Amino acid sequence: MVDPETPYRIEPCVLEEIRGELLDMLTEIPAAASALASKLHPKTAANLADLVRVMNCYYSNLIEGHNTRPRDIERALANDLDADEPRRNLQLEAKQHIRLQRDIDRRFADGALPDPASKDFICYLHREFYRDAPEAMLRIEGAGRSFIMVPGELRSQPEHDNTVGRHHPPSSAVVPRFMEYFEDKYAFDKLGSAKRLLALATAHHRLNYIHPFPDGNGRVSRLMSHAMALKADIGAHGLWSISRGLARGLASRTEYKSMMDHADMPRQGDLDGRGNLSLRALEEFSLWLLRVCLDQIRFMSGLFRLDSLAERLKTYAASNGWRNEAAILLIEIMHRGEIARGEAEAITGLKERTSRDLLGVLLANGIVGSDSQKGPVSLRFPVKALDMLFPQLFPHS
Repeated sequence: MVDPETPYRIEPCVLEEIRGELLDMLTEIPAAASALASKLHPKTAANLADLVRVMNCYYSNLIEGHNTRPRDIERALANDLDADEPRRNLQLEAKQHIRLQRDIDRRFADGALPDPASKDFICYLHREFYRDAPEAMLRIEGAGRSFIMVPGELRSQPEHDNTVGRHHPPSSAVVPRFMEYFEDKYAFDKLGSAKRLLALATAHHRLNYIHPFPDGNGRVSRLMSHAMALKADIGAHGLWSISRGLARGLASRTEYKSMMDHADMPRQGDLDGRGNLSLRALEEFSLWLLRVCLDQIRFMSGLFRLDSLAERLKTYAASNGWRNEAAILLIEIMHRGEIARGEAEAITGLKERTSRDLLGVLLANGIVGSDSQKGPVSLRFPVKALDMLFPQLFPHS
């Protein structure tokens, strides 16, 4: 019997023998991610990634049992918060999630993203997610306990300990040792590309198994997995979301919870690895999670096909009653990433005043935007356009 207070309790951490469909995933996922990354101009992709962050936040909230509508998330980003405290707190959570994911993406683009398996980075995710959170979001109550959680601090007191379903995580006294062991096992700097992809799957479960924080572990693990996908070079400019796949599953929305519970299984005899937990269950969980990743990459790749997106832009322009030249302008911006404002006249063939007025209409709608008052314009993706441009992105936009 393994001592539940020693880090060996989370072994096996890595999959040494890769075979069958799991091996296929290590080839298919990078190829699919590369194809998705090439679908759009980088500038258009960067703006579309803003929408994917909203989607990631929406589905991450949904996993936690919070149905925060995309329009409410968009309002939160504009600091238009609901007067009702519970709804306002959900908006604040959403705003922090998107701000944090944007920072992860920026740091990766700058070559400054730390090792996503490091204890410091994982604590940073927790600290930043709960930064400036009201006390109501930090208060943990139930099972005879009541305390204020400190953002970014690991469990350290007996009152921080609790069961998670049927699982009894290691006690708060040994969490730092478990996190040091976790960091050593999953350090990305020591892993090749294939091992990084596998680590994305196995580390996701093992971090939740440790349950390092009093609350917020699920959110942190999904943000960590997002960072790992970037580091494993399958992030595709942020154009797909692991949270959508985890929330929806492959055949059922209950799969995530049941597969996480399955991977908690103890070793089942001499043919089931040499660790404390079941090697077979970890392999099955990893294959499931990587299938989810591939499914989401392929879904988004189909959704962002240039030919079909161009047709949907035409439909969106027509639905707003705009003249035909509006669609021509939107499609040109999509292909080129951005245009100087003065180019609208040549692209549309309209007179200067008319083309300027048309561009003003598109800017007012939010379907195009600019980082400055006179700077170039690029394609944007406001939530009000989702039903027409990306009708399958959310269950109900």
